[in-house]
Amino acid sequence: MSLRAPVPPFGLAVAVALLAGVCLVQVQAQLPDTWLAVAIIGVGTWLFSRDGGLRLPGAFLIGAAWACFVGQTVMQQRLPESLSRSEFRLEGRVLGLPQREEESMRFDFLVGSGDAGAPIGQRVRLGWYGQAAPRVEPGSRWQLSARLKRPHGVLNPGGFDFEKSALAQRIAATGSVTTPHSARQLGRGQGTDHWRDRVSESIAIALPDGRGRFVQALAVGDTRGLTSSDWETLRATGLTHQIAISGFHVGMVAGLGALLMSLLYRLLPALGRRLARPQGAALAALVFAFAYTALAGFALPTVRTLLMIAVILLAKLMRRAQSTTESFALALIAVLLFDPLSVLAPGFWLSFMGVGWLLWCLPRQQAGSKFRAFLEAQGVAVLGLLPLTVWFFGQASLPGPLANLIGIPVISLGVVPLALAGLLMAPVSPLAAQWLWQASATVMDYLWTALEAMAKWPGAMIWLPEASLLTLGLACIGAFWMLLPRAVPGKSLAVVLFLPLCWPDAHGPAAGQVDVDVLDVGQGLSVLVRTAHHQLLFDAGPASARGLDFGEAAVVPALRAMSVRQLDALLISHGDNDHAGGMDAVRRAFPRVRTLGVEGWARPGMGLCQDTQAWTWDGVRFQVLHPPPLFPYLRNDSSCVLRIEAGGHVAILPGDIGRHVESRLVREHAGSLHSDLLLVPHHGSMTSSSPAFIEAVRPRWAVVSTGAGNRFKLPRAEVVDRYQQGGAVVLDTARTGALRFRLGASGTQLVAERRRDQARYWREPASPGAGYAIGNRFFDR
Repeated sequence: MSLRAPVPPFGLAVAVALLAGVCLVQVQAQLPDTWLAVAIIGVGTWLFSRDGGLRLPGAFLIGAAWACFVGQTVMQQRLPESLSRSEFRLEGRVLGLPQREEESMRFDFLVGSGDAGAPIGQRVRLGWYGQAAPRVEPGSRWQLSARLKRPHGVLNPGGFDFEKSALAQRIAATGSVTTPHSARQLGRGQGTDHWRDRVSESIAIALPDGRGRFVQALAVGDTRGLTSSDWETLRATGLTHQIAISGFHVGMVAGLGALLMSLLYRLLPALGRRLARPQGAALAALVFAFAYTALAGFALPTVRTLLMIAVILLAKLMRRAQSTTESFALALIAVLLFDPLSVLAPGFWLSFMGVGWLLWCLPRQQAGSKFRAFLEAQGVAVLGLLPLTVWFFGQASLPGPLANLIGIPVISLGVVPLALAGLLMAPVSPLAAQWLWQASATVMDYLWTALEAMAKWPGAMIWLPEASLLTLGLACIGAFWMLLPRAVPGKSLAVVLFLPLCWPDAHGPAAGQVDVDVLDVGQGLSVLVRTAHHQLLFDAGPASARGLDFGEAAVVPALRAMSVRQLDALLISHGDNDHAGGMDAVRRAFPRVRTLGVEGWARPGMGLCQDTQAWTWDGVRFQVLHPPPLFPYLRNDSSCVLRIEAGGHVAILPGDIGRHVESRLVREHAGSLHSDLLLVPHHGSMTSSSPAFIEAVRPRWAVVSTGAGNRFKLPRAEVVDRYQQGGAVVLDTARTGALRFRLGASGTQLVAERRRDQARYWREPASPGAGYAIGNRFFDR
C-alpha cells in the first residue's frame, strides 16, 4: 500500500508543473514537428491519468507538448517567406480600433478571401499611408490590395520584440495598402468595435481638448488619445496597469455585478426560491465581466481575466466548494490550456504572481482596519512584483507605491464607476451621460495633477540594465525570503539577492579596449562606442512622421539596457533622416549630451565634426578623417568619418560617403585606413564601397545596417561580393539583430550577435548567408 498522498488533478502542484512545461518551450530556438507534439500529449495524458508520482511529470509533458503544438500551428499560419513582400488582392473586415495619424491609418484586418497564397482566415496588420487615407471604420468590410511580409522587427537589448508580440496576437503578416484608388468599402462598420468607436467619439465631444482621453480609455478601452507624455507619466508613477480596460478592472466590475445582485436579493427575497443567492451573485459577476471584456474589444489581457473569473464562478455555480488556492490553481490551468502563448505577455506574470503573493502572504481573515489591509496588500505587491517589473520593463518607479496608494482607489472607486455610469445612461439620457463623464474627467484631472508632480521628482524613474534569467531567479528568492513571517532570521541579507538584478556586472571594456555596438534600427544607422569610462553615440537611427521614431523606440531603450547613464557625445554623421531622425529622442533622454554635426546642417548649439579633431579616451584614440573645415554640405558626401583605434586594432565608421570621398580618403589617409571592423558605407549601396577603398581598408568584419526587405534592396549583391572576395565576413543587422564587437590589444572579437545568441522559435532565424559559416569568432591580427 502506497503511503504517498495522491496529487489532486487540478491542484496547485499540477498547475505549476503545467506552467513549467509551457515555459520550457518558450526558450527554444526550434519546435518539434506537430506529430511529435501530439504524440507527447498522448504520453503526458497517460501519465497524468495514473495516480501518484506520475501525475506531475504528465502535467509537465502536457504543458510542453501543448505549447509546442500551438506555437507550431501559429507559426505555420504566418505568410511563407517565399511570398513575403508580394502583393495580394484581399477582402475582409477591419478589427479593433484603427490608429489614425495625420497622414496615415493603421489597423488590423481579418482576411476573408484573397489571391492564391494570401493568409486566408488570419489577422494581418496594415498601414494606409498618404494624405488621401480614408476614415476606416471599425468593423467595416473592404476589398483592397496590400503588399505583405512576414512579421519582422528590430532586435536590440532592452527593445520591444515585435515578432514575439505578433505570435501572441496571431498576426500572420504585416504590410501596407497599395493602389489606394482601387480600394472599395464593401460594408459599413458594425459590431462591438464599431459601437466602441461611436461611444468614444461621444465622450470626445462631451469632453473636448483631450480631457476625455482617460474616460475613453477606461470606459471603452480606447487609448488612442493618450500621448507619449501621458505614458511617460504613467510609467514614472507605476500606474500603466490602471489605464485602459485591464484585467484588474474586469475583476472589479465582476465584483460590482455580484454586489448589485446581492442588493437585489435583499430587495426581493423571493428570488432566493428560484436561484440561491451565491449562484445568483456568481452569475451576475460573470455577465458583468463578459460585458466589460466586450467593451475592451476582447483584448487578450481582458479575455485572460474573464477566463480566470469564469472558471472560478462556474465552480461556484456548480456548488463545488473551493479554497482560494484551489481557485487560483484552476484559473491558472484554464488560462494555460486556453492559450499557452499567454506566458509571453508580461500581464500574465504580473497578474498571477501578484495574486499568488497576496494569497500566500496575507491572512485569509483580516482583523482590524481595512485601510491597514490595503496598505499591507500594496506592500506585498510592490515587493513581490519588483523583480518581474525590472525584468520585463527594465525600470522601477520610486513614487510608484505612493502613486498606487492614491491612484488605485481614486481610479477604481471614482473614475471608472462614473465613466461606466455615463455609458449606461447614454442611451437613456445623453445629457446625464455627459454630466457623469465630466465628473469622471474632473476626478481624473485632480489625480493627474498629483501624478504629474510625482513624475517630476528627481530620480522618479530608475532605468536598470538588462538582466539575465539567473538574476531574476535570485531576486525572486530574495522577495520570497523577505515576505516570510517576521520571526524568520536574516531578512536583511535577502536584500543582497536583489543586487545582481538591480546592479548587474555590465562586463564593459577595460582601459585600452573599446566596445562597438551596432544597433538594429531598420533602414538606418546607430552605433554606440564605449570605452572604460566614456560613451559616444554615432547617429541615432531614423524617425518617420508616419511610423516609428527609432531613437525613442530602439536606441534609447538599448542604451538604458546597456547601463549607459550619460552620453559624453552624440555625433550625427549627416542630416539624412535615417541617421539623424532619432536625434531629438536621444537628446530628450540625455539632455546634457554634447552634440556634433557637420557644417551646413548642424543646428544652433551643436558643435562641428571636422577632420582637425582627434582625442583619446581611456587609452583609445578617436580621429575624424572627414569632412575638412568649410566643406560644403553635400548630404551623404558630407558624412563625418570616424576612426577608432584600440590596442593597434581599428574600426572605421564612414556614414554614407560615396566613391568621391572614398577616393579622397584613400589618397590622404592610405596608411591609416586598414581596419578590423568597417561599417559598410551607405548601407551597401552601389554608390559606395569602391574596389580601391575596400583594398585600402581590407576589413575583417564588414557590417551593413539595413532594414529587412527594404525597398532599396540593400545591401547590393555586387557590393557584398566585393567584400567577401577581399576576405571580409559580411554581417547584416537585418539578419543578425544588434551586434557587439570588442577591440583591444588581444585582437578583435565579435562578442554578441543578438538574433543568434538569443534565438527563439518565433524570431526569424539568422540567415545562413555570408559570414555565418565562420566557426572561430575571435581574430587576432
